[in-house]
Amino acid sequence: MNRPDSEQPDPGANQDDAVWLDLVARLESDTVAIRPDSPAPGGQPPAGTPAPGAEKPGPPSFRDFDPLGLAVRPPTEPSAAERQAEAGGRQEAPGPDGAAEGPRDYEVDDDDGEFVPEEPPSLAGTDPLTMLAWLGAVGGPVALLLSAMFWRSAPLLAIVGIVAVFVLGTVYLIMKLPQEKNGDDDGARV
Repeated sequence: MNRPDSEQPDPGANQDDAVWLDLVARLESDTVAIRPDSPAPGGQPPAGTPAPGAEKPGPPSFRDFDPLGLAVRPPTEPSAAERQAEAGGRQEAPGPDGAAEGPRDYEVDDDDGEFVPEEPPSLAGTDPLTMLAWLGAVGGPVALLLSAMFWRSAPLLAIVGIVAVFVLGTVYLIMKLPQEKNGDDDGARV
């Protein structure tokens, strides 16, 4: 088995160092051979480029690579005086405080009176079975929550009973919903 002598330097390492130094030197230089405005390796400028006496571009900056347009200043909005000049010099009538009135500076003439909601129907005339269903549908989850907080040793039969009352009340309320839609009613109420 032939082993290279550990005392002799590796010839590939010298070559790798030279390649690395060459790469670093090319990256740090002002002009890179791959840029279209830089001269070709032979010294001749590439076709379609300005003459050598033309203005030489500086090093690339952030503005040269700006795909999102962040380096460009946003357009400025014209002032109120400029907008009035563009509108043909037309002046609006000044308001009570001397300033021109805007679109929100007027009051709506709505003298129909104030809105008064209609009186809700009385619970005394409600169907007792519907009232019990609502109590079960709303009271079931509340009773489960309160029993979980305050009555931890509740028997399983009580928990199952509360769940059953909730399910039965909810099913009864769903079954009482109207089955057909009134074609003349669009849902708006005036």
